[in-house]
Amino acid sequence: MHEMTFLINGKPRTAAIHDLIIAGWTGRNAEAVEHHIAELAAIGVARPRTVPCFYRVGVNLFTTERDLDVTGPDSSGEAEFVIVSLEDGLYIGVGSDHTDRKVEAYGVTVSKQMCPKPVSAQLWAFDEVADHWDSLMLRSWVTREGKRSLYQEGLVTKMLAPQDLLQRYLGAGKTLPVGTAMYCGTLAVMGTIGGGDQFDVELEDPVRKRALTHAYRTRILDYVD
Repeated sequence: MHEMTFLINGKPRTAAIHDLIIAGWTGRNAEAVEHHIAELAAIGVARPRTVPCFYRVGVNLFTTERDLDVTGPDSSGEAEFVIVSLEDGLYIGVGSDHTDRKVEAYGVTVSKQMCPKPVSAQLWAFDEVADHWDSLMLRSWVTREGKRSLYQEGLVTKMLAPQDLLQRYLGAGKTLPVGTAMYCGTLAVMGTIGGGDQFDVELEDPVRKRALTHAYRTRILDYVD
């Protein structure tokens, strides 16, 4: 069990998280999925056996911290909306599936376990956005040598909708167990995949005129080959 404190409607709430799932290749459009597969293949990542696919990782990696330690210079983030199942229903956050790209080239499952998985402290109830889900916008920025650049941007329609994704993971008629969190896929990057000194993610709700945000910095730890 991993206890975390979130902000819901401005109030702190402690939740016990038991399982963390990373969903991959979750695009609604087959051509877009193929583009992302090719994007990763260019840096040596093997094609997935099935799409979408689901990786279980250590729940201790799930964090709202803003300063993260990583091993080596080869990791980078990617913006994702995150589903969190609590006792009174589903909630939505924004996070980053921070991944070691060098390790990803020889083992995707191992690479998912290599880095912390940051998420926003603030969550929205899914019911508050369900009726206009497809209008939500996902973005990320990377800061390198003091210069902040847009890294990803697109509507959440690029990825499977939450209920569709959960049905593919759980099967028809089942609900995500309480205490489970799931990262739900990402967008193609603008330019080349790579890390930086800071990574910012945002999930914008233009209907309610609000946004979930999170920013984090990485510290590269020394290591011996």
